[in-house]
Amino acid sequence: MKLGYGKEFFNFTFDESRFVVIDKKDSEHAPLSDIEINNAIDAPVASPAIDEIIKAGESVLIVVPDATRATACGQIVNLLVRRLIEIGVAPYDIRIIFATGIHRAVTEEEKKEILTPFIVQRIKTITHNARDLMQLVNLGTTKRGVPIELNRALKEHNHVIITGAIGFHYFAGFSGGRKSICPGLASSKTVTATHKLALDFETMTRREGVRTGMLDGNAVHEECEDIAEIINPSFLINTVTDEKGRAIKVYAGHWREAFRRGCVEYTAKNSFSIEEKRELVIVSCSGFPHDINMIQAHKAFDMASYACEEGGTIIFIAECIDGYGRPDFLKWFDEANSKALVNRLRDGYEVNGQTAWSLMLKTERFKVHLVSSLEDEDVKKMRMIPSKSLEEALSKVDSEAKGYIMPRGAKVLPKQAN
Repeated sequence: MKLGYGKEFFNFTFDESRFVVIDKKDSEHAPLSDIEINNAIDAPVASPAIDEIIKAGESVLIVVPDATRATACGQIVNLLVRRLIEIGVAPYDIRIIFATGIHRAVTEEEKKEILTPFIVQRIKTITHNARDLMQLVNLGTTKRGVPIELNRALKEHNHVIITGAIGFHYFAGFSGGRKSICPGLASSKTVTATHKLALDFETMTRREGVRTGMLDGNAVHEECEDIAEIINPSFLINTVTDEKGRAIKVYAGHWREAFRRGCVEYTAKNSFSIEEKRELVIVSCSGFPHDINMIQAHKAFDMASYACEEGGTIIFIAECIDGYGRPDFLKWFDEANSKALVNRLRDGYEVNGQTAWSLMLKTERFKVHLVSSLEDEDVKKMRMIPSKSLEEALSKVDSEAKGYIMPRGAKVLPKQAN
């Protein structure tokens, strides 16, 4: 088996009597051709056809993810731009905005990788900055009192088309859909307020309903959806991708209904029934960009926690070539334990502090060996045991322990059979 590590991989030979592989094979799905993607766009869910919505002479803003997502965006946007021009939209009336949320800006090289050089040379791009007041417009507050501050480009075009990929998310339920608007194009204040809803500061733990694969009753999802509804995007194109980031399924149509259908089908196809939790789990993020940094890689780590017995061992494979995702991420690990950390979040909430808290909770429940490019002392500060290779990590665990292997950690949800 090949276990992704950055843009490389580890070869792993294992005993099938000892390990069960938790995976759903993408190999049975060939990547979609341009014709197949166009056919999906021509059969929209709960929406008129795109050429019935957009008229010649109108302006269009296309929202795309940043470099931390594998969404087949280049193929989708190329086809979409051609369609818009055929409708009669002038190239200078098309803008592409990178929904970076509170992530760092997209580099010029990343723009080419995400969109293809052809599009970057011909269509104007905008990089969202959640802290740039000149980019933001205030649209009031939500029912829960969250300030609605979004990139003003969303209000400066006749139409907004959102793109992205559907996948599991450890507290928003799923990636994709409404997340292109919030947190993707929201201010840091709005991102903080919506993400803070993931925690219940009375019980000092995760809010009920906020978890992987959950939308109904999930306060974070519902708030982001309410904010996206204010913009009411004209059309959505979301993909499901294989391990190489190629589109194997496309959902197009109404920004809420097409996304919802995608989430239902994704859950059915990407849940894996296990009879029991086991004492050892080996999890890979499936390589770049899923393990670009620790904040992104944590999503695979979270999935592994569903398959590991309490007090068991997790070998976590994540290169983290871009470090932690935030230069100040490690500051949260100055706290003595997860209880102290959540108290700190109550007094001064920051989005990435919640990721640190979620990570620390798991290091208190499991023994975690991290295979990464990070500095050993930093890994130890995060309460994990550093290794530079899979072999090194395996040498530190019980050679007889039975376990699971998760080669595409964040994409497959282990569910224990009743």
